[in-house]
Amino acid sequence: MQAVARKLRIQFPGAIYHVMSRGDHRQNIVRDDQDRNRFIETLAQACAKTGWQVHAFCLMPNHFHIVVETPQPNLVTGMTWLLGTYTTRFNRRHRDIGHLFSGRYKSLLVGGEGGYLRTVCEYVHLNPARASLVPPDRPLSGYLWSSYPFYLMPSSRRPEWLRVDRLLGEYRIAKDSPTGRRVLEEAIESRRNAETDADFAPIQKGWFLGDDNFRRELLEQMEGQTGPHHYGQSVRETAEAKSERWVVKELIARGWKEADLAQRRKGDPEKAAMAIALRRETTATLAWIADRLRMGTREHLSHLIYWSQRNSQTQT
Repeated sequence: MQAVARKLRIQFPGAIYHVMSRGDHRQNIVRDDQDRNRFIETLAQACAKTGWQVHAFCLMPNHFHIVVETPQPNLVTGMTWLLGTYTTRFNRRHRDIGHLFSGRYKSLLVGGEGGYLRTVCEYVHLNPARASLVPPDRPLSGYLWSSYPFYLMPSSRRPEWLRVDRLLGEYRIAKDSPTGRRVLEEAIESRRNAETDADFAPIQKGWFLGDDNFRRELLEQMEGQTGPHHYGQSVRETAEAKSERWVVKELIARGWKEADLAQRRKGDPEKAAMAIALRRETTATLAWIADRLRMGTREHLSHLIYWSQRNSQTQT
């Protein structure tokens, strides 16, 4: 059943996943703080595009972990955009080519009841300690490249896409306050000192983390899946439906009719601006955008976007 679940790439609305991806051949996916900031910036953009709510994340030198809730069944399209976009930015900055990540990411479905969210978030937040990136005599909050330090900050300093209320509730912290944050820090440091290798084995080896009821619910929902091609098609249709709504809204705002897209030349500056915004705000592919906005081939659009953005940066 584990193999079936992975093959189907199960996606359910409102599901919580633990997602992990390593660098190709275990190479580093970040080389300095600029890369680290760029990764977190790209994650933020992915959340804005997809509506994801992140409960925890940790960026390590050669891999990352994310605990993410997906109000819409769009984990696959969102992860495709996140990994592809960050790879492009990394390679461009370092003048590199090729794959940055090793194959497909790993995902684990997490039950929302019974303390399982707390378990998986602790696993993610304690990663730097297990890897000896934080000395035993130093607080875990000193590792800046995870969501844990954000949990200890006032809400005004946290990113909007980081959702803290559910995890705080797992620790019976009713209010996001200085007192509540101290309780959380004490609990995490206590867990850090008591951790054993066996504690998180189900996270590392399984396809879900939850009780028997959660497992039965997953299996019942899986019975309706006809296969990976069918579900992948559903995901594409969902992403394209959102993009189509965006295009229709933009046409109305500009006072354009559908025929205007065909009548204007492929490289029309206003169409280029639409393409750039559509690329920024949705997970639509270049091929879909090029066809929808009547802008020629995917390659032509990619070239046009590159030079439009470059000229804009030069002018500023």
